[in-house]
Amino acid sequence: MSENNENVVAPEEEAFEVKKIRIEKLKNLQSAGKDPFAVVRYDRDCLCATVKDEFERLENTKVRIAGRMMSRRDMGKANFIDVMDGSGRLQVYVRINDVGEEDFADFKKWDIGDFVGIQGLVFRTRRGEISLHAHKIELLGKSLLPLPEKFHGLVDKELRYRQRYVDLIMNPEVKDTFYKRSRIISEVRRYLDGRGYLEVDTPVLHTVEIGAAARPFVTHHNALDIDMYLRIETELYLKRCIVGGFDKVYEVGRIFRNEGMDSTHNPEFTTVEMYEAYTDYKGMMELIEDLYRTVARNVTGSAVVPYQGETIDMETPWAKMTMVEAVKKYSGADYYAWESDEQAREEAAKLGVTLENKNATKGQVLAELFDAFVEEHLVQPTFIYDYPVEISPLAKRKADDPAFTERFEYFITGHEMGNAFSELNDPVDQRRRFEKQVAERKAQGANAEVDDDFINALEYGMPPTGGLGFGMDRLVMLLTDSASIRDVLLFPTMKPIK
Repeated sequence: MSENNENVVAPEEEAFEVKKIRIEKLKNLQSAGKDPFAVVRYDRDCLCATVKDEFERLENTKVRIAGRMMSRRDMGKANFIDVMDGSGRLQVYVRINDVGEEDFADFKKWDIGDFVGIQGLVFRTRRGEISLHAHKIELLGKSLLPLPEKFHGLVDKELRYRQRYVDLIMNPEVKDTFYKRSRIISEVRRYLDGRGYLEVDTPVLHTVEIGAAARPFVTHHNALDIDMYLRIETELYLKRCIVGGFDKVYEVGRIFRNEGMDSTHNPEFTTVEMYEAYTDYKGMMELIEDLYRTVARNVTGSAVVPYQGETIDMETPWAKMTMVEAVKKYSGADYYAWESDEQAREEAAKLGVTLENKNATKGQVLAELFDAFVEEHLVQPTFIYDYPVEISPLAKRKADDPAFTERFEYFITGHEMGNAFSELNDPVDQRRRFEKQVAERKAQGANAEVDDDFINALEYGMPPTGGLGFGMDRLVMLLTDSASIRDVLLFPTMKPIK
């Protein structure tokens, strides 16, 4: 079985044979004193993309490139190969008369996927393709497994997520997504830094399972002999920083939630949380709208972007509705017409909504109706504000309507993208709400506790503060037109193959 010029993905049994052949080639190279894995360095002075972008300057100039050999067109005593580095691909012309008989003979035995270093002159072929005319070529690393076949590539989604390294090799648009992800995170940081925010780091391991609805991952600290919990938010430590005297703080943080998985949820994900003293939820509303608009412009060139067949307009001022207004608009249910919790529950039943809590209050029913009837309609950027106090344990009550809080969430493409409050800074009210939340969580079997140290911090005094958190991964999905969160995570959580 000849494998010299293979450029196809073999079935599993054939791939095993290909690997055996390549291992034998490696042994022969090592026996001849040409072990590619003994190479420790190759000094390149140019990238593939630079050769193309700066051809007029570099034509007939000697350069050194390095990268993975992606294809070969064999014409006997001359070959054309494509070499790919982190910047892109470049055609290379390799001829026996230029590199010498011995090196050319060795080169002919190399395989698709091998890493090569090439020194040569930049030129344009008769067909007009910018290329490199090799004068010296070296083997820098050996590939023992064949790459996927050129025309069909690595198309199985599950396999692409599991073997992201192959996905990145074969699908340039995937690599572009992750370049863009890095740029988006940098632009978010640049924006917040420019507004005077200080980036801080807070603990990932917590000693308390707080009363929030998200389930944590549990681990054990051997030296202290205590169970610890991977964080489900960065909020409470960031607000400790506000207590301590920082006026504006943020964290780009990895979060862990032991919950379900779908197109917008992964057990570990990245959030950005920010807190600013002396502002409120309306101030955070202005900030996040401007942040999204600015980041979109800087990364994509426009604040109007395509997403899964829709055109999302972040340039136009975002729509605003209270939760009560939104539920009335899309379901017909009017919160202010309900005279009791029981009447609210009866209306939910008439609308076909099964409530999780059989004793749900008016505010809880309102939230359930919002989930059932409203969210899917919020395709264009929309702020939904003034949330019931029952579902907002960390937000300030509205002075003119204490059944509601100064809280908003914003929605794009029918999904919640972020959450913000005028932060509760009354330690007495905060303890009362925490105790109620913890009681509910314990009734569900959780090992929840009140975070007494956070209450202690509030008792030293926290100024009026606006706080906001959003999912970085969902922002990346939006700006890269990606349908699933797995498409914007390099290594999403996957069930092991047994």
